[in-house]
Amino acid sequence: MGTGDHNSLDRIEIRGFEMVLLCGVLPEEKVRRQPFRFDLNLDVDLGPSSKTDDLSDTVNYGTVIDDLASLLGSERFDLLERLAGRAAEIIMENKLVNAVEVTVHKLRPPVPQQVSSTGVRIRRERQ
Repeated sequence: MGTGDHNSLDRIEIRGFEMVLLCGVLPEEKVRRQPFRFDLNLDVDLGPSSKTDDLSDTVNYGTVIDDLASLLGSERFDLLERLAGRAAEIIMENKLVNAVEVTVHKLRPPVPQQVSSTGVRIRRERQ
């Protein structure tokens, strides 16, 4: 995965990124945006940037967040699984990302019981 003496334990973490999106199978969920929280782990070789202190040698987490906000905000999803998968696809477009783990929490799931969130976690690796 990585180069030199660095390994796949190198990681960029983004925690608690929240967006209001269209995601769900119920009729009201198809028209009313709901809050979601993302936790992201990006496996990246941080060796070069840890030596050069140069942003161009790593993944810019600000760009990752902007890309997710722009692209996911313009789409609609039925399932959390697809939402997480689409987020992973967007992140994996950056060739510096060797793998990504995406956790998505639906913060107000439409269930009658008291539940703080529901969620899915997926991992995608470069082939």
